[in-house]
Amino acid sequence: MNKPTHISLAHGNGGRYMRELIDTLFAKHLANPDLNTENDSVILNLQQKNIAFTTDGFTVDPLEFPGGTIGSLAIHGTVNDLAVAGATPKYLSLNAFIEEGLSFEKLERIVIDMANAAKKAGVSIVTGDTKVVPKGEGAGVFFATTGIGYLHPGVNLGMSKIQVGDKILVSGTIGDHGTAVMLAREQFGLSGDLLSDSAAVFPLTQSILELEGLHFMRDATRGGLASVANEIARATKMEVYLNETEIPVNDQVQSLCEILGYDPYYLACEGRVVAVIRNDQADEVLKRWQAIENGENARIIGEIKQGSAAVILATELGGERYLEELEDDPLPRIC
Repeated sequence: MNKPTHISLAHGNGGRYMRELIDTLFAKHLANPDLNTENDSVILNLQQKNIAFTTDGFTVDPLEFPGGTIGSLAIHGTVNDLAVAGATPKYLSLNAFIEEGLSFEKLERIVIDMANAAKKAGVSIVTGDTKVVPKGEGAGVFFATTGIGYLHPGVNLGMSKIQVGDKILVSGTIGDHGTAVMLAREQFGLSGDLLSDSAAVFPLTQSILELEGLHFMRDATRGGLASVANEIARATKMEVYLNETEIPVNDQVQSLCEILGYDPYYLACEGRVVAVIRNDQADEVLKRWQAIENGENARIIGEIKQGSAAVILATELGGERYLEELEDDPLPRIC
């Protein structure tokens, strides 16, 4: 019997085809000692008292883009939510919603990319579920994940910790992921060699966790830097003051934004950390980040001020403008 080359509805019916899909593709590439493909749950040894827990869903078009795939994106998005909470990511669950007609070749490339990202991030996928939806009811494949990690002792981060005078830092150039995905779609007759910044940020967060002045961290995903800044302003009732000349923006991102009328501050990142820290420790964060992979372009980009709950951008020309909270999608959905 010839081996099927594309996903069919039978691969989601709980029978032989589904078992073969799980065993020969997912379990093959995501294998680890804790992976359980026989039961609907897994028993884990979690002796630490403080556990960080997160869940997320992932969709992107195209499924493969410069610098990653939806597979690596699902890993990075989940472990990054744990990392910025001050936790060490440990275990993930994976739910795959596969569209009928997706080729096994493409699905395997995505799962291999996922496995490589999980290995590099130091996490194990230990349980999961697979569903197949009829052709036309999906976008190739969607992933939903849950992540568990160990919270570091003594870490207590949150927007309630933020104080007037705190400095704001970003770990690298902004908007790379959103721009790379747009260029991959080739919708605008534009091309470039920009890679998505999709990556695990745990090395960056781990490097600064013991700093007592660290008050808050967030990964700037959908809605970008501007959305994180607005969340801070709204929660703290203080002014978030950003300096345009200090915010790192890749030349290709800036050029695309100028051509299409987008604002780089609202474009998605998938491997950047925004941190708020006490003024006297900001330079130490900068020093540590710039010595780490994916932190070379880290910058101190602003500060927290007393004032109205607003985000103010000091422009390169010497003026100021508000960065309003995002209401409409600034570009086609990319994650």
